Amino acid sequence: MNKKLLTVALLGGLAVAQSASAQEFDDRWYLTGAVGFNFQDNDRGTEDVPFGSLGLGKFISPTWSVDGELNYQNPGFDSNTDLNWSQYGVSLDFRRHFINEARGWNPYLLFGVGYQRTEEEYVIASPNSPAQREDGNLAAKVGVGLQTSLNNRAAVRAELAYRADFDDQSVNPALAGRDEDWFGDVLASVGVVIPLGPAPMAAPPPAPAPVAPSCADLDDDGDGVNNCDDKCPGSQAGQAIGPDGCPVPVSIDLKGVNFDFDKSTLRPDAVAILSEATEILKRYPDLRVEVAGHTDSKGTDAYNQGLSERRARAVYDYLTSNGVAASRLVGPTGYGESRPIAPNTNADGSDNPEGRAKNRRTELNVQN
Repeated sequence: MNKKLLTVALLGGLAVAQSASAQEFDDRWYLTGAVGFNFQDNDRGTEDVPFGSLGLGKFISPTWSVDGELNYQNPGFDSNTDLNWSQYGVSLDFRRHFINEARGWNPYLLFGVGYQRTEEEYVIASPNSPAQREDGNLAAKVGVGLQTSLNNRAAVRAELAYRADFDDQSVNPALAGRDEDWFGDVLASVGVVIPLGPAPMAAPPPAPAPVAPSCADLDDDGDGVNNCDDKCPGSQAGQAIGPDGCPVPVSIDLKGVNFDFDKSTLRPDAVAILSEATEILKRYPDLRVEVAGHTDSKGTDAYNQGLSERRARAVYDYLTSNGVAASRLVGPTGYGESRPIAPNTNADGSDNPEGRAKNRRTELNVQN
């Protein structure tokens, strides 16, 4: 039983391993094959012998694998090499791997249960000697090992295990006067792990969550003021908009665009005012205005109507010749003397030249 005690002590020392981070989970099925040496329990009375195994397994988590394995060994007896003793079996082995991608070899712990079938010859006092016993029994296995990372081709596995064979019907120990209920064998092996199928593709990194645009990046009503600052989000196209996003009245002041008495030609001082009005219209391309002409009260209504239309035409022609589209202009419209902005006469009925001068004018009336 010395070999049993030695093996238990050895496994206990090797089982202390540091836990390491798990590699990427590769759940492909794989084939295993191993060859090694079976150190038989001394109480069997058999010789140590090579053994082989074949298996099929897979990782069921990043750190655990499960293998189904077949094994075979055929040792001879120490006392009589002419007698046959052979054994084959199947086991279900669980391995707990301690994987660190920075290492070439990673340790693991082994736990297994199985079934071992034994064929044993022994001498009897009969012409039919030797007799043969065929029997099967439960087995359990613990061990430690090292394994390289599983890649597209293969991994290498080195393993040391202790298998308890609960065979309480063995004949050879009984002939030697020993009553054994179970035997402990040491299995030292080197094998390969061959994956089946292509390696799994690494999952692409998750797409970054879409970032909701800030209100500072949005302008729902298209007025040029972002939603954060827009206090009037329902403004309409063509409106003049202030910095708070609200419509503001656009006043195109043509004060000073007055005409000499009975004239419809633009005076030099009126050109500068009309030039500024032209720039305002260019700044607000959706703005539409009416070009309106007016007169004072001197003359007949019919004459003043025509004069007002000629004055409106003079401003209209100036605007269109300086880049304002005619489609944005309503008119030219003459209102004659019907819309004075100042009295044409004083309260006592006398003439009011200053008032009449103000009434000889043109206006741009905003239409939207």
